[in-house]
Order: sequence, then structure tokens, then C-alpha cells
Amino acid sequence: MSLVRNAIWLSACWVVVLLAGCAGTPGASSGTAGGRPEIMTESDEPDSRRRARIRLELAANYFQQGQTNVALDELKQALATDPTYADAYNLRGLVYMRMNDNALAEDSFRRAVTLNPRDGGALHNYGWLLCQQKRYSESIALFGRAVAIPQYADQAKTLMAQGICQISAGQAAEGERSLSQSYELDAGNPITGYHLSRALFQRGDLTRAQFYIRRVNNSDLARAETLWLGIKVERSLGNREAMLQLADQLKKRFGQSSEAAAYARGAFNE
Repeated sequence: MSLVRNAIWLSACWVVVLLAGCAGTPGASSGTAGGRPEIMTESDEPDSRRRARIRLELAANYFQQGQTNVALDELKQALATDPTYADAYNLRGLVYMRMNDNALAEDSFRRAVTLNPRDGGALHNYGWLLCQQKRYSESIALFGRAVAIPQYADQAKTLMAQGICQISAGQAAEGERSLSQSYELDAGNPITGYHLSRALFQRGDLTRAQFYIRRVNNSDLARAETLWLGIKVERSLGNREAMLQLADQLKKRFGQSSEAAAYARGAFNE
């Protein structure tokens, strides 16, 4: 499966990391307590940031509904109100990614990371953009920065993306390790399970590959890609009955897919 097709399947399950509900820029301070900066709370929020945050929340809702132009307009107003709002630049980057404008998306993510270098979500999104452009070393470095942030809550997602990019960059062992770490943190993510199984299958670890892909295919989250991988794993292990059961699902549920066509012509090496 190409990286482009990976991105298409990822988009269905991807959890966009935004801080739209937070007041102020994370890590900002509003005075001191015992010589240490205090965390900014809602009562400390400047009026300009409050108005920009409301616009950002509207933009996030429009983005989730697929109304990218309206979302972009709200973001323009948010940034006109508060040009230092890192979260708005992060979402703007996602909007431009959806619009296939990589140059503007990169500019937005770069601004978000410059304003808030410890925003794991922005680092992740920037890394994924660069990964899609095959700028693997830059991408992997950004993922590493995100994962290294102790309070970053989406380490599993970023490790998954890092693993996918490492494998695409030819770093199979490193990619498998990242995917394994991601799976340890979130065993229920079907994308991680699929890619980890695929990595294991490609290096001939069939028993472990079977374990991970069976967990995906035994859930409601099975897709043509996962069933096809399961078919190839079971075939390699000589489990004809299990292979035929998966093939039956593939033909019934995803009969028009390229995977079903590949099975029909016996193209098991694709």
C-alpha cells in the first residue's frame, strides 16, 4: 500500500490534535508563585485571545464538517484578532493540507511550532505533512520532538505516524519498533495493528503478523486492506480455511476494491 493510500485510510480514523478548547497559549504565564511562573487560566485570558479562541472553535467545527472555506475565513479573523495564536496556525495548516496547498500548510505549521515549540499536536501535523512529501528525516525529527514532550497526550498516534514514515524511508527495524511502542500505548488502534502486522509479515515473522492482523479483522474496523493482508498471512502459514473465510468477507464487503481484484487473479505478491 502506497503512502498516499495510507493517508487516505488514516484520514478516516485520524484524531486531529487541536487545543481549541484551551484558554491562552499553553505554557503562558500570568505572574509568579514562589518564583515560578503560574499557568494562565481563563480569568487571565486577554480579550483579544478570548475573541480569537471563539473564532478558532467555530473554525474547528466547520473543518470537521468539511466546510474548509468557511473554516479558513474564521481562522483569518482569529489571526487578525490575535496574530500570536499558535493553535490557529495549527488548524490553518490542517485546512491547507485538506486543500492540497502544501506550501501554505507548511508555513502555517512552522509558525505554530515557532510560537509554541512544545505543541505536540502541531509538531505531529507538521511531521505528517513532511512525511507525505517524502522529507523523511525532517518528518521523523519532528515526531521525535513531539513524543519527547512529557505532557503530550497523543504519543501513541505520533509513534504510529513515525513508524509508517520510517518504513517508507527504508528504516524497517526502526519503523517496527515505533509501531510496537505505539501498540503498547493504544492496542485498539486498527491502523497501528495493520501496519505492525504488515511490517512483521514483510520480514517473515508470520505468527506475530497473524496475531495483530487477526485482532483487526475480528473487529468492526476491518477494511479491504486489512482483509487482504490477513489473507496473505494465513496463506503463508498454510491456513487455507482461515484464508478462504477472509476472502469471502473481502468479496462480499469490498467486492469492487483493488484488493478483491488482486485476490481474484491470485496476485499474492502485490
